[in-house]
Amino acid sequence: MKKLPLIIAISLFILSCKKSTFLDDKIEAFTEESIFADSIQTLNFINKIYLDAGYSFGPNRFNSPVGTSNMELATDNAEGLDNPGIFGDAIARGNMNSRAIQNTGFYQTDKDFYNTPYKNIRRVNTILAKLPTTPFSISTKKRIEGEIRFLRAWYYHYLVIAFGGVPIVNDTVYGINDVPDLPRSNYKDCVEYISSELDKSASLLDDVVYVDADFGRATKGACLALKSRVLLYAASPLFNGGALTTDAALIPLISYPTADINLWKAAADAAEAVINLNIYALNENNTIRPGYGFYDLFLKRINTEYIFQYNRPTQKEFEAIYLPPSRSGSNVMRPTHNLAEAFPMRDGKPITESPLYNASNPYVNRDPRFDNSIIHNEMVYMSNNGTRTAVLTYQSAGSTIPNTSSDAYTPLNRFTGYFSRKMLDENLTNFGTPAGNTQRSWPLMRYAEILLSYAEAINEAGETNKAYSKIIDLRRRAGILPGTDNQYGLKVNMSQIEMRELIRNERRIELAFEDQRWNDIRRWKILSTVFNGYNKVQIITRTGTNTYTYAAANSTRLLNYNANLHLLPIPLLEVAKMPKIIQNPGW
Repeated sequence: MKKLPLIIAISLFILSCKKSTFLDDKIEAFTEESIFADSIQTLNFINKIYLDAGYSFGPNRFNSPVGTSNMELATDNAEGLDNPGIFGDAIARGNMNSRAIQNTGFYQTDKDFYNTPYKNIRRVNTILAKLPTTPFSISTKKRIEGEIRFLRAWYYHYLVIAFGGVPIVNDTVYGINDVPDLPRSNYKDCVEYISSELDKSASLLDDVVYVDADFGRATKGACLALKSRVLLYAASPLFNGGALTTDAALIPLISYPTADINLWKAAADAAEAVINLNIYALNENNTIRPGYGFYDLFLKRINTEYIFQYNRPTQKEFEAIYLPPSRSGSNVMRPTHNLAEAFPMRDGKPITESPLYNASNPYVNRDPRFDNSIIHNEMVYMSNNGTRTAVLTYQSAGSTIPNTSSDAYTPLNRFTGYFSRKMLDENLTNFGTPAGNTQRSWPLMRYAEILLSYAEAINEAGETNKAYSKIIDLRRRAGILPGTDNQYGLKVNMSQIEMRELIRNERRIELAFEDQRWNDIRRWKILSTVFNGYNKVQIITRTGTNTYTYAAANSTRLLNYNANLHLLPIPLLEVAKMPKIIQNPGW
């Protein structure tokens, strides 16, 4: 299937907005009449809704007061500057309250959990109201309606995973000065509303084929994929009868009141609907090197795996953010030793079980996704002068050969012993030779997620045997060896619990740094396990030429479990304006 890129340029006509809710999205400089009477201005209005679609994924989502991060920093996958003023760090410390969250990024004007979704929901409702009178053909209006209904569901799904049930405004466009006292909708009603909107969008987009600059807009596949994600979340322990409260009025707002295994079957069916479209496939290439398809996937706007992506102008933003100092990178969001240990060996078995694992040389014979996700000691990587040299992350203290590299481990710099490589172009550094950029897109939804969602849901529905083929597909693409039994390291006849833990780990390593881990550890209700003590870092000491000793140690950031973190608080200003809103438990 031919795919061509939609570039959502920053130079688009911008409809500025300074206030904080879906009630306050002013249209400045142009009147509504002039915008929607002009086809170009109408499309620019729609493109502005697309422009925010990657707000949650964005690596610089929380860039104040210092550092660059998103919610991956609030997990066991990453360490940063250990600064309580950075939102991810503050959350992970577990000592947040509603007012503290306001002071650490929760109320940022453009990028936050509550305001950005509602701002765009209002934009969608505005264009829906004006669409019948816009100067487009009937077929174009149908396509636009499908796109914007998808986008509205997209923003609602972010609200629901963060807060549980939220006010559903339907198609109403409230005036600038209107303050309706809307209650929160029940969680079940939110899920059903989002799902029905996505069904409607999928129908409207059923025969739409994008060409040229329109590639990247919502498709039928994107609608079905988002429905799959929403239903997977709904079936998960936090929301499937798992409300962490005894308040009878609050329980239906934040979960289904009682657990229902049929929700898992619905989630499996939704994922299977995407699979059965037969238009998506894993980006597989093990010929150039094992796992090359996994690496190369993230550098191409045009591939068979992306279902919904956020197209970026040509750039090397991830190289600037993630590369080590020796490659002129800011090296924020460094992988933890916890994450490194989660990757299996090349035979697909965990490091605790595989005969391939060598504690004295822990980086060899690993799942190829390891080297394609993490820069480790002595990895040969492009340098600023255009040659490939080893990245040295061992500490100087205690080493017989001091590390003079800027990449040396020092507790002061909060280094973990690793740097991020996932989604980076191995031929580029931030500065120096060779010059160049990538055509990278942010993978907001890709086919690998659908396979993982199906495997998780069908296992929880009690049909563990049906999960195997999807995990095997992912492992084959990863470059893992099939073994004599062609099971790619999978134990035969796993119990549901064994398969559950394997799928969760597979999801962790396959989707690392893709804005998934924070939502996963909450919906699985494993925060108490993850936020318990410290993440691990790796201390490497050089004892001779190419000889090292390895030791795990604690990071400097103490992770504190707080049950209220499973759901974030409805912003205090919204509760003050809309008294019918009941706050989430613990806030």
